[in-house]
Amino acid sequence: MSTTAPAEKAIIKTTYGDMTLAFWPDVAPKTVENFKKLAREGFYNGTAFHRIIKGFMIQGGCPNTKAGESGMPGTGGPGYKIKAEFNLKSHVRGVISMARSSHPDSAGSQFFICHGDAKFLDKQYTAFGELVAGDDVLERIATVPTQHGGGGEKSTPIDRIEVKSIEIVAA
Repeated sequence: MSTTAPAEKAIIKTTYGDMTLAFWPDVAPKTVENFKKLAREGFYNGTAFHRIIKGFMIQGGCPNTKAGESGMPGTGGPGYKIKAEFNLKSHVRGVISMARSSHPDSAGSQFFICHGDAKFLDKQYTAFGELVAGDDVLERIATVPTQHGGGGEKSTPIDRIEVKSIEIVAA
């Protein structure tokens, strides 16, 4: 008799509405567990989507985006890195994946949700779930006007799009 844990999903509550994600623990078990752990600890509460590229992705999960933080948005994390779990899931609209630096095993807390197909990221970034509700919210966030930020890229949203909470619930 197998004792598999009941399936869970995440509800990302933002100032633009809610998005619901289903996880892929079969292909990225440690990544899924890390995301759920951070969500349960309230790590993501009060962070913001700091990088938006329409037709590509929306990125969040940086603690430097919380009110009162002084670090550069996009450079923060939980204080540790997790090992990559590259897999065969394709980076298409609605897929959630871990953001990282140039080193494959450098992801920590930052994630992105694909707004369009980004198959060039396949097997190079850890895809660990997909949007099952809230595609309209993804669209609203992804189409927010952006301006040039610290990295010279025109991807910094003009409006703050806060992650109020990420709740882990039974699927």
